[in-house]
Amino acid sequence: MARRSTHPQLIKAEGDGLTMTPIRKWALDKYRLISLYSQIFSRSMKNRWDIRVYSDLYAGSGFSKVKGTDEIYYGSPLLALGVDDPFDRYIFCERNEASLGALQQRTKRLFPNADVRFVVGDCNEKVHEVMRWIPSGSKVLCLCLVDPFDLSIKFSTIKSMASRRMDFLFTLALHMDGNRAAVYYARPSNHKIDHFLGLQNWRTGWLEAQANRVSFPRFLADLFSKQMGAIGYLPVAFHQMKPIRSDLNYTLYHLALFSKHQLAFDLWDDVLKYGTNQPQLFD
Repeated sequence: MARRSTHPQLIKAEGDGLTMTPIRKWALDKYRLISLYSQIFSRSMKNRWDIRVYSDLYAGSGFSKVKGTDEIYYGSPLLALGVDDPFDRYIFCERNEASLGALQQRTKRLFPNADVRFVVGDCNEKVHEVMRWIPSGSKVLCLCLVDPFDLSIKFSTIKSMASRRMDFLFTLALHMDGNRAAVYYARPSNHKIDHFLGLQNWRTGWLEAQANRVSFPRFLADLFSKQMGAIGYLPVAFHQMKPIRSDLNYTLYHLALFSKHQLAFDLWDDVLKYGTNQPQLFD
């Protein structure tokens, strides 16, 4: 018989005097979906793999405070730690030392028995240290959350991580960062998109896309998906990426899952289907 999950989508917290990550209200939609996918992924893969690893490359402080309110919620690291069938190891990378220190203290207090490794620094510079904590062996599967506020992740980092058995859940700031700064990023002197896509010649394609009235977010999404396909991941169309919208219904960024196996997408479809009605989410 299928068993209902007891893992909540969101968890409210009380302030503890430590550093907190400021968020907007709409970020809770993102947390809800990440939380649900972490839950269903960890359970579904429990008997398929000897070791399941959860990696968060932009981990933050563990507690997130909604701007303009007193509301505090667990961030994605603590939500992942609290799944019904915990991962065998967690790896949290964060460039801000105060935030990582707060996350360490909260993890020790709330999940004292979890196997957690902490890496301080920019994930693009510390990727090899992150990978060093992933156990070796053919029966190890990792779910990697890449949740920056902008397009700061480098494709070289993703490519390095993908040398292991790795599924990715990305927050792609295609509108919040990419669209707002399209003219600036298109300048040859700016290399942010070069690093994000792992390409230097993308501007030629962008000129053609503009002529065909393709938006910059759509162009970036399609090219990023193509780059992921080049390293063995199944293609993900722009319409398959889940938009996260502001209170005024503006699209800010997209959640995009990338895997080499269809099963992961079937699980993601379940999350999107039941994302606002979690008690219906079954094994």
